[in-house]
Amino acid sequence: MFKSLYLIKLMFAIMIGLFANYTLAEPRTESADLEKLKSAIVKIVKEKDIPAVGIAMVDKNGPVWIGAIGKANIEHDVVADENTLFRIGSTSKMFVSLSILKLVEQGQLSLTDKLSDLVPDIIFENQWHETNPILLVHLLEHTTGWDDIHIPEYAHNDPTPITLKQGLDFHPHSRVSRWKPGSRMAYCNAGPPVAAYIVEKVTGMHFEDYVQENFFDPMQMNTSTYFLNEDVKNKGATLYANGNKEQEYWHISVRPSGSINSSPRDMAKFVEFYINRGVVNGQQLISPASLNHMESVTSTEAAKAGQETGYGLSNYTSPHKNWVYREHNGGVNGGITELAYLPTANIGHVIMINSDNYLAFKEISNLIRNYETRNLTKTKVTNDIKITNVDKKIAGLYYPINPRVQGAQFIERLIDVQKLWFEDNKLVRQRLFGGKTTHYYLIASGLYKEEQTGSIALSQVKDPLDGNVVHAGTTVLKPSSALLIYSQLAIALLWGVVIVSSVLFFLVWGIRKFRGKITSGATIKVRLWPLLASLSVIAFLLLFMLGSATPFKSFGEPTLISVGIMLFTISFVLFTILGSYTAIIERKTKMNKVAYWYSSCSSVIHLIVSIYLWVFGVIGLMTWL
Repeated sequence: MFKSLYLIKLMFAIMIGLFANYTLAEPRTESADLEKLKSAIVKIVKEKDIPAVGIAMVDKNGPVWIGAIGKANIEHDVVADENTLFRIGSTSKMFVSLSILKLVEQGQLSLTDKLSDLVPDIIFENQWHETNPILLVHLLEHTTGWDDIHIPEYAHNDPTPITLKQGLDFHPHSRVSRWKPGSRMAYCNAGPPVAAYIVEKVTGMHFEDYVQENFFDPMQMNTSTYFLNEDVKNKGATLYANGNKEQEYWHISVRPSGSINSSPRDMAKFVEFYINRGVVNGQQLISPASLNHMESVTSTEAAKAGQETGYGLSNYTSPHKNWVYREHNGGVNGGITELAYLPTANIGHVIMINSDNYLAFKEISNLIRNYETRNLTKTKVTNDIKITNVDKKIAGLYYPINPRVQGAQFIERLIDVQKLWFEDNKLVRQRLFGGKTTHYYLIASGLYKEEQTGSIALSQVKDPLDGNVVHAGTTVLKPSSALLIYSQLAIALLWGVVIVSSVLFFLVWGIRKFRGKITSGATIKVRLWPLLASLSVIAFLLLFMLGSATPFKSFGEPTLISVGIMLFTISFVLFTILGSYTAIIERKTKMNKVAYWYSSCSSVIHLIVSIYLWVFGVIGLMTWL
């Protein structure tokens, strides 16, 4: 037995030696818990086939663990270490807000400045400009109402590199307010680069140079960069996606939103900056008051009502069991990053992987958060207020009305329906199709705190356009009748049945036609049009799945895939109209009545769905625009 235990320990030590290359920035006594954490992460890296993970963990005394596990490049067997540069994606946005806050402290900007006054040369549309202008704070809290940047902007990959203004001018079509600015949050990669351009206008410096001088250099983040430079070429982790397929370097057109390359060693200093409340080597880079503002939500209707959770200035709430972290994560093709910290406990971490395996990444994150909070005292959350009949009016079914991508709203309002109800003096929220339940305690009329963390996380407020809505975190939910919700779901289900059964039905009548059992003319037309409509949907789905492997190349410009998607959405409508028309004019023609009514009902279902998709802009979809 003892010999077996020894062999197991020896094998584990060899495994760690093969997969882990970590160094401690400061020599410290490592606890058994930390060694168990490292071993558990090594196991995930191996079992989940993650090329590499870079980790930086710090507390009030400095670094706890800075290092990396696995391979920076699989093909050339390059081992990752604490100096390997990973793409940190949208975590880059934090430097935009920090830059703005620094200029606010210096009196050069105000968060309530109007966008139209600051940068009149930037194209955007806001039909509520006179009463609800876009303010600087809206760019950072993602409350402009703009759509997320469109696929052509994502697909732009010019290595020149282009200037920030050129990037903003390239495809400005997404910068159109869909609701009154400040009323709802919807994550948008267009806002932060516009804020970064404001930094350029105010300072006369390139944004990247401003960040280098005011943040990278003082923090001694010596190898962090927005560009593909020699450090990145020599020490950059190769990104892998879609089953560890190597990804080419992405020269993001709006760099401030997600372009930074950084190492675990550099990112440890960035986390320390937050834990030390803006102090770096005795120098106060940003005041604690500014960081507090960065960590607060102010512009939404929910925030004005008292809700605490949500998206601040490039810094949002991230609950874990009984604690609420401050966080920003980031993702690029083949890379995921998380920077998270607990201000009250003076602990935090950064995790970076060169893979698109989100589930494995989440496992690592939970392990680290469990380790960080293992000795913290849980806050006791009490439930003192009795629910009244007036409060119970919030119960019901809801669908989201603040889509990040407008083109996805047609599917979100179907699959992301949420239900609110009361149990034992608690408000309960859950997606209609199941999943995690969240419990809340009432603290005031229309205001609820989350059961585990005690944070005010749900509110019922008046939306300027849609009336009474519920804000749950960053999601805005509109109440709906059960009849509408279940009718939509029933039609969606019937549509799926129609698509599948149309193909199966063809196998029957097609053979009969081949054998001469069915005559040509109306009897074939009635059957054929709904079949072709179904085949158009199947072709659309197949092209979409095929293009998803290389979305920027496939959808970002006119290609066989993107043009095919457009044509098949149009053909779906045309065949649907022909099917409906044929069913009407041939209703008295002698034919098999079961076949007629099946085909007619199929065309009606197709027609209802066609109208729905038309309303949401799916028909004739041109992904490259």
